[in-house]
Amino acid sequence: MKLKGTNFQLKVWNYLKKIPRGKVKTYSEVAKSIGKPLAVRAVANAIGKNPLAPQIPCHRVIRSDGSLGGYSGKGGIKTKRLLLKKEGITL
Repeated sequence: MKLKGTNFQLKVWNYLKKIPRGKVKTYSEVAKSIGKPLAVRAVANAIGKNPLAPQIPCHRVIRSDGSLGGYSGKGGIKTKRLLLKKEGITL
């Protein structure tokens, strides 16, 4: 299946695939890593539209203050917390 989205969304989603299991990044770190350091909100919006959660591991992205942020996948924030816990991450 070919992933459909804007060029920006595809850039964000492809970066998410590179975040290793058991690691987290902040929305800000993702924005910097794709060369758009001021686009934190746009990154969050792109992550929220991830059509393949959790295969594209958007659950590995958290807020800069260490809180979970959102999760648009099935089950919402409960699922995000569970997926992270399975990877050894407790927040």
